[in-house]
Amino acid sequence: MEDSTDLTETFGTLYQPKSLLVFYEAKGAKADTYVEHFDMDGNGMPINAHPLTVKEASALAKALQTDGQKNNAFLRPNGILPTNILHIDTREKGKVLWYTKAGQRQLYFVEGLGIPNGKAHVPAMLWSADKNSLSVFALASDRRPTEKTPLHYAPFFNIYEDGRVCMGTVSVEIKNSASVEEFVQAWEHYFFHSYFSHSLCQNLTRKNIVSLWKGLVDTDSPFPKEILKKNNKTLKKLL
Repeated sequence: MEDSTDLTETFGTLYQPKSLLVFYEAKGAKADTYVEHFDMDGNGMPINAHPLTVKEASALAKALQTDGQKNNAFLRPNGILPTNILHIDTREKGKVLWYTKAGQRQLYFVEGLGIPNGKAHVPAMLWSADKNSLSVFALASDRRPTEKTPLHYAPFFNIYEDGRVCMGTVSVEIKNSASVEEFVQAWEHYFFHSYFSHSLCQNLTRKNIVSLWKGLVDTDSPFPKEILKKNNKTLKKLL
């Protein structure tokens, strides 16, 4: 995929070294500890060595506490868990499964496909994502899926046969402090606000995918569910 928006504001923040802490420990039975604080000059070199002050220690403790709070907040809901969230795993990179109902979305396509950008109806979808990757599947109805719900190939470009989405040049940045709502919103934004550019698999739908979207963009036509193809997976296999 290619991003459809200006990404300059999402580039990583440049951090400059500001201070340096050196911990000293005395040898022997009584292992006293001493902490020395250094300021950093414009070239990143330590200067102005002095014992760590109470004020500096308090600032350090506050920073460490804030980072811990952010990590603990990852994938926590802001309130009552949204009904479209199906599964949350907070271990390692985290993982969320959720679904969206059929509806109209803004879609973007590279010029070479010959499909205009515009709004079109998309099918109900099942989403599975961690901090770095996304997989999507189509659903045959808007009903809340269960473990036994059969999945269909997602009728979009930039998707592998197993459902993984090729994000291409899109810069994915999921915050360590993201709530489950922010996590879901971010991935849906990345998916629908990036340019669909190429087909990675053949015959994932019962109709040519280019013709499909040419006939749907900028119309009020509902998505034709009859063109969806099952992929022999159920939701349970994604847990």
